[in-house]
Amino acid sequence: MANNYELYKVFYWAAKTGSLTQAAKALYLTQPSVSHAIKQLEESFGVTLFYRTSKGVNLTQEGTILFSYIEQSQIMISLAEEKMAALKKLDSGELRVGGSDSLFKHYLLPFLEDYHAKYPGVKLHLNHGTTPEVISYLKEGRIDLGVVRMPIVDSHIEVSESIQLQDCFVAGEHYAELKGVQLSMEELMEYPVILFSRNSRARMAVTELFERYGYELKPEIEVGSVDLLIEFARRGLGISYVTREFVSKELREGSLFEIELDINLPPSKVGVMIMRNMPISSAATRFLEMVR
Repeated sequence: MANNYELYKVFYWAAKTGSLTQAAKALYLTQPSVSHAIKQLEESFGVTLFYRTSKGVNLTQEGTILFSYIEQSQIMISLAEEKMAALKKLDSGELRVGGSDSLFKHYLLPFLEDYHAKYPGVKLHLNHGTTPEVISYLKEGRIDLGVVRMPIVDSHIEVSESIQLQDCFVAGEHYAELKGVQLSMEELMEYPVILFSRNSRARMAVTELFERYGYELKPEIEVGSVDLLIEFARRGLGISYVTREFVSKELREGSLFEIELDINLPPSKVGVMIMRNMPISSAATRFLEMVR
């Protein structure tokens, strides 16, 4: 007994107004159309839903029971329409973004601040992780978009290039004798090297670079955050491999200095990724427009 939703809508307004004429006006229908719709509904159930009075129509006992259910559905539909309108205007909703701690802090933070100021009703959910973890979050539907280092080779993911970063080796005053001195890769490896965890994109890139020159880069210390890379180098525990843009303050202040190498370290690119051929929310669409 799959009745058309329009029949229930006619029934709802006839019951709500107590008048077939008023129901017709509310729905922009003719009164005969309203009468026919109610007759169809009554025939489908095999019961009488209204009885006529001098002032209009009243619900029968069966009609009252049906109205108690239909009224709830109409309220939920109205709320759903209001919610969809609010989501479209970004008065509510949520934005789920994945990325590394360093990209959140040093790249995404200004965009997130601006976004939150413009759309305070949208809740922000940030999921931290390495590039492989962020890719998994995206495929599992836990985030709307991810911000990661490129390259990303995956037919299920669409990546838009965002900014370019430059990685470098830095040290603190403990290694002041290296200021202005150009080191070879072999000479660099005579010092304790501090690298990010082995599953990070930056770690993979520098390891592959040294391998192309025939060297195996073995870190003295491995850490799980850029802040520790910076702090360990500043305290003289070794030479850290970091993103130059993320240590610009320390380089300006002089608490860190860049190690000069006899080779050029290639730049890296940051990409914003979403699932290919999958619709994204209005909240995510607006954020994509800001960071691309």
